[in-house]
Amino acid sequence: MNVPLLTSIVIFLPLGGAGLAALASRGRSAKWVALLTTGATFVLSLGLWLGYDPATATTQAPQLADTWASWFPPGYDVKYSVGIDGLNILLVMLTTLLGPVVVLSSWHYIGERRQAYYALLLVLQTGVTGVFCAFDLLLFYFFFELTLIPMYFIIGIWGGEERIYAAVKFVIYTLVGSLLMLVAILFLGYAAAEGTGAVFTTDWYELLAFNMPAAQQLWLFALFALAFSIKVPLFPLHTWLPDAHVQAPTGGSVILAGVLLKMGTYGLVRFCLPIFPAAAQQAALVFGVLAVIGIIYGALVARAQSDAKKLVAYSSVSHLGFVVLGIFAFTTEAMQGAVIQMVNHGISTGALFLMVGMLYERRHTRLMADYGGLAASVPVLTSFAVFSVLASAGLPGLNGFVGEFMILLGSFKSEVLGAPVLVAFATLGVILAAVYLLHMVYRTFFGALDRQENRTMRDMNVREVALMLPLSCRPSRRSARPRPAGRRLT
Repeated sequence: MNVPLLTSIVIFLPLGGAGLAALASRGRSAKWVALLTTGATFVLSLGLWLGYDPATATTQAPQLADTWASWFPPGYDVKYSVGIDGLNILLVMLTTLLGPVVVLSSWHYIGERRQAYYALLLVLQTGVTGVFCAFDLLLFYFFFELTLIPMYFIIGIWGGEERIYAAVKFVIYTLVGSLLMLVAILFLGYAAAEGTGAVFTTDWYELLAFNMPAAQQLWLFALFALAFSIKVPLFPLHTWLPDAHVQAPTGGSVILAGVLLKMGTYGLVRFCLPIFPAAAQQAALVFGVLAVIGIIYGALVARAQSDAKKLVAYSSVSHLGFVVLGIFAFTTEAMQGAVIQMVNHGISTGALFLMVGMLYERRHTRLMADYGGLAASVPVLTSFAVFSVLASAGLPGLNGFVGEFMILLGSFKSEVLGAPVLVAFATLGVILAAVYLLHMVYRTFFGALDRQENRTMRDMNVREVALMLPLSCRPSRRSARPRPAGRRLT
């Protein structure tokens, strides 16, 4: 196998599986196709992990690159260009890891139109992986928009009672931001051509080398940042997220929290900071303030929820506020913490949505008041839930602590932010996270076991344990070692 082609295979193998799933004669066959496809994709992605060399610079081209000549007429440098570097390797691995987990979580949850459901899941995985691997801005935009279609139908067909409202709101918010980003991409390509005397280009490396005039940087940065802030979502652009999470099926919620939201934070790091460095530093304090507001606001609203799934949804607003704060701190520690937290949030919050989904499958209610005392009847499920909650709350020794600690440490000494008091307010988010998450655990799993339905609830089966183990295991020493990016972005 030609190793450079491996990146493209990891991107498009799920798309091929989607075609087979859609043509399957029975729903049972479709889910097996989806499981085998996502499992094979994860195994192949291990080749990317093992083939990536952190000692090799990626300042001129990504590793494991696959580039085709421009498919546009002469005079336009727009090409298929994908590859791996120190920034996207972890997010690609997270995407391929969650693929089979999401399929297994939907095994019995989805009872109708299974062929379409699993086909859409696989198309969505291709879109997300393509977003993380693209090194051409128009190609990135194509994959970015591609993710809207399957997610819209997953929410709109297999979601809850208000699924149409949630799906339409999700598409409108994201589409408005992404169309403005398309305008910025086109302007940027023509500006680079005019400034360098070359051709119109959307190549990431070419645009990185182009020194955009300061007068244009600010508004171009604003258009890119708006699109990515909606996807994060950053306060006050977050209102689509709770509706989408609550109405989506369990698998949709897991992939939405696990990787779709990371497309926003990844876009900020990949495009906004290196291409528009002066504008990004000018706007750093504004984004820092919005991030801290989101941290505290998301935590307080989460504490007020009676619906466990909505609580976890608002927790994402709070936790991703830490990531945005770390990105705009412009320090090495904070940036490293932000990238680590992107991955850790996908794992721990994905696990929390799985837990809520398992409870809903058994009792068909998400209200915490309908539970209580489950530790006595479902001890295995309780153990996984408590572990996931402690990781999400940032308990030292678990994954959530590492990223948030580095973000707070780096942001506190940031000269660009220059606001230690702001970071002090951000630490309240850590305390409030423990409050609302432990409150959820107590109301759901402890206290009095006074309902017959809870006394007879069945514990986790082998399938459910199998899909939770990858999100709960300690990584090996090799995978736990930090991998430096080939190019410093801050």
